[in-house]
Amino acid sequence: MNIQQQLMQVKQASSSLANLPETIRQQLLFDLADRLELNSPQIIQANQLDLNQMSETNPLYDRLLLTLPRINNLATDLRKVANLASPLAKNLEQRQLANGLQLTKVSVPLGVVAVIYEARPNVTIDVFSLCFKAANAVVLKGGSDAWNTNHYLVSLIKQSLAKYNLNEDVIYLMPPSREAVHDLLNATGLIDVCIPRGSHGLIKFVRDNAKIPVIETGAGVVHNYIDISADLKMASRIITNAKTRRVSVCNSLDCLLIHQQLLPQLIQLVTNLSAKQVVLYADNNAYNSLLGHYPQDLLNLASEEHFGYEFLDYKLAIKTVTDISQAIKHIQQYSSGHSEAIIAQDQLVITQFIQQIDVAALYVNASTAFTDGGEFGMGAEIGISTQKLHARGPMGLEALTSYKWVVIGQGQIR
Repeated sequence: MNIQQQLMQVKQASSSLANLPETIRQQLLFDLADRLELNSPQIIQANQLDLNQMSETNPLYDRLLLTLPRINNLATDLRKVANLASPLAKNLEQRQLANGLQLTKVSVPLGVVAVIYEARPNVTIDVFSLCFKAANAVVLKGGSDAWNTNHYLVSLIKQSLAKYNLNEDVIYLMPPSREAVHDLLNATGLIDVCIPRGSHGLIKFVRDNAKIPVIETGAGVVHNYIDISADLKMASRIITNAKTRRVSVCNSLDCLLIHQQLLPQLIQLVTNLSAKQVVLYADNNAYNSLLGHYPQDLLNLASEEHFGYEFLDYKLAIKTVTDISQAIKHIQQYSSGHSEAIIAQDQLVITQFIQQIDVAALYVNASTAFTDGGEFGMGAEIGISTQKLHARGPMGLEALTSYKWVVIGQGQIR
């Protein structure tokens, strides 16, 4: 069976999900959570086959890695999604026209959701759980780097579907070849929306070549501005967490903007980064301030290419600014629209930052590491949308629905 035929089967199977009792959706996700935990040794074994093909120095290695705690976290997230209120059949709006027509705006599934992603097998489970809860069929196009892991995870999903006598075609894992992407992006009428998750290059390719609707989940070029009014102890903790908690994720810090009057205190802000071997790319002022205080082998002069760059690694750019206005101008020039942050106590400065920085998630005196569907109380996420149409920020269940107008009359004509 070719890819076109497979996609047609997914489209046909998607209609079977809309009328599925909510109790069955919940029970199936609980069952899948149990399967993940029971089969964790086999998951790790399949994952190791993929890890063996990747260098540990590759920034994607950490994204690819599944450990027992991470598998347990996936199971926990599945149970959270199962317990979330259904986003379906909600009356979003009601009105009566002068002619007596009764109008109701009702939430409905999107239909078939396709997700293209790289070496992140956790996405396989997150996407299925959210799509299934919202009565959407799902097409997964994972990278070849994670094929063994994804294939095994999908086999567990299909076991749960079979247990409840549900059509296994509501999930389809596409072949890992790049050629398959072309078939997916041209599947007009079969895919209702495509969501790319991954590098800037992947997202740009999908946007430029898709003939189907696309929701962009952009790369995260993340900045944090440290104002003259900042609590420096707080700032140090936030910077360390935002940069080193997990460098391979899109909400990790890429560029530190520091008020020029704080240059003498800059070493206090970044000293904890040296223990994690974070390489700094500092502009002239910041470089001179750190010279002799930060490890020389980890300190470099920044060039233009280091700004507006998503490192996904233990690397950080530092830019000196004269005031909040210059910090805002820099962010507006280089931001990817994902997550941006300010550390300050001056309420006027904070207000200016909030009003002028237009991003999916904006932080005041907190780490950008919280840009995550689970942390936002969504149970899990299907991605972080950096666009403004349909969905923005962490995409949970509500973002996986659309709506229709139901019009009830008594013979009215126009």
